[in-house]
Amino acid sequence: MNTADSQRLASALEAIGYEAVEKPENADVVVLNTCMVRQSAEDRALGRLGSLKPAKKKNPNMIIGLMGCMVGYKDPKPLKKKLPWVDVFAPPSNPKPIVDYVISRQIANETRSETDEFVWHSGDIVLPKNQQGNAVSAYVPVVYGCSHACSYCIIPYKRGAERSRDPEEILSHARSLAAQGVKEITLLGQIIDRYGLDKEDYPKLPELLRRLNDIEGVERIRFLTSHPNWMTDELLKTVAELPRVMNHIEVPAQSGSDAVLESMRRGYTDAQYRDLIAKIRDTIPNVSIGTDIIVGFCGETEEQFEETVEQLSDLKLNVVHLARYSPRTGTLSERTMPDDVSDEEKWRRFRVIEKLQEDIAAEHHRKLMNQTVNVLFEEKKHRRWLGRTENMDLVFADSEKDLTGKLLPVKITWTSPWTMGGELC
Repeated sequence: MNTADSQRLASALEAIGYEAVEKPENADVVVLNTCMVRQSAEDRALGRLGSLKPAKKKNPNMIIGLMGCMVGYKDPKPLKKKLPWVDVFAPPSNPKPIVDYVISRQIANETRSETDEFVWHSGDIVLPKNQQGNAVSAYVPVVYGCSHACSYCIIPYKRGAERSRDPEEILSHARSLAAQGVKEITLLGQIIDRYGLDKEDYPKLPELLRRLNDIEGVERIRFLTSHPNWMTDELLKTVAELPRVMNHIEVPAQSGSDAVLESMRRGYTDAQYRDLIAKIRDTIPNVSIGTDIIVGFCGETEEQFEETVEQLSDLKLNVVHLARYSPRTGTLSERTMPDDVSDEEKWRRFRVIEKLQEDIAAEHHRKLMNQTVNVLFEEKKHRRWLGRTENMDLVFADSEKDLTGKLLPVKITWTSPWTMGGELC
């Protein structure tokens, strides 16, 4: 979501006369777009803001902006007091305050007339110049905020209540990206399956996918992140039927322990999650599935952790996004539950699952040895072309030609747990 927001801001700044530079210290405008899902992300943002103070002192006219979860939707005065060298604050998914502030400074410095208008377009988007011609994939937000409120999650407090984006805006956004050469779009929402449920006259996610599937130039469509409670049979059948919607599903489990899931306020059991995975695999041929796991949640015992290990061992999912629990100020778990698993133990559990998933991923990839898969190539990396399969597997291949944005068959000739390599057919 922050990537999409930053892209929109960069495009807007270019529209009022700015251009990107390589080093923040050389910029007239520097904006940090922040995440607070984990403590480490917040710490990095604060550290980066601190590192900009010398540049600001050297160039007092530098504009420093802060946006995203660290700002949230509350009064930014406490942040301004804490970070006096930051000039302007903007909430998540709304870069307008930053652009308005920059324009006001241009007017004050007489580099812009008050009569010069800048019009926000909420649908169409012009890619930033450094992405034009080489952006193969792009994110399209469709649900902002979240109203589910898992006990550990800061998102509802920082990004606000769930609200679906106008479907015509979404379609316009996707069409404008396709017109600029983007081949793959990923729809974003904290609980993407709930798209349209807050608006009676909006289509629901299956219908939105059908409309996007008809857009010329869009070759691949993905969506994330799903929630076990909201993934419907209709959605799964739609994924199976539509040729441009990829057969990859991101549906977090977070834990394999019913007791931990209840403390997390996830709203389902281990058995229900396992049943859902079986249904997904029965409905969508050759599907790949990703999950999220939090280790070391409040009160998680060794036995409860082993239930998560057992779940992952049994289900053998394709991807596991791992996190160590860190309390976020203001969440239910931070206010009412002790963070009683040591950092050392969190790391141990993290590495146990990391090793387990490494073996599972290696097994999945070995099955593709000598098979031919379709790869959408994105960029050249380490002198080889890198792309993704329909299942999100990373594949390297050699070619003297420019493969940016090309969808090509590749015969897999080597595999590892995290990547594969092959030869163009």
